[in-house]
Amino acid sequence: MQNEDESRATSYTTLATGPDFRHELEIRRSRFITVLRRSADEESARELVASLRREFHDAGHHCSAFVIGPDRMIQRSSDDGEPSGTAGIPMLEALIKRETEPGVTDLSDISAVVVRYFGGILLGAGGLVRAYSESVSTALERAPLVHRKRLRLCDLGVPHADAGRLENDLRSSGFVMAETEYQAHQAVLRLALPDDVPAIEEAQSRVAALTAGSSTLEPRGTEWIDVPRQA
Repeated sequence: MQNEDESRATSYTTLATGPDFRHELEIRRSRFITVLRRSADEESARELVASLRREFHDAGHHCSAFVIGPDRMIQRSSDDGEPSGTAGIPMLEALIKRETEPGVTDLSDISAVVVRYFGGILLGAGGLVRAYSESVSTALERAPLVHRKRLRLCDLGVPHADAGRLENDLRSSGFVMAETEYQAHQAVLRLALPDDVPAIEEAQSRVAALTAGSSTLEPRGTEWIDVPRQA
């Protein structure tokens, strides 16, 4: 059922679409400005760093971290001149260890940059680690997050006369329906199902019951969609 190019993960959590999210902390007179961006690739993540270097050109540091991909295979960080290991890695850990639900750490497709203006008081290595980690963690607590799920699109060919009834029955059963295509000899209903075997088998059984076994689902490609997080 799964193509070689598809990820093992069928869902993850990411930043909601929209403008970059910003949050600022002051720690012992130093300003830590955290900017989060939804980033589907490294180019977007690196562009965030470049744009903030231009905007905050007089800041001492523009430290960064990002996690990309449903399986979170791409992970990068930069201390940008801070003592080694005191900025980028704590920021990255704040991203990858963030619990989006109790016991679930699946945050991805997100980049974080912390711009620091030095306030004249040395924080020490331990203080920097805590400051950069807290800056990202606090921003994530306030940022709008969404679940992103991979759905399997399946086609169901039925007679024109049955299309409306079957579509209503499937919706009433809790299935997500995409567009219906009316062809010359049949109507093609399209279902968007969770991309896992039990969900597809359940849908096949329901379709068989509704059509007395005369129609079956034909799995097509997949599509990633954002769904609201439950409160």
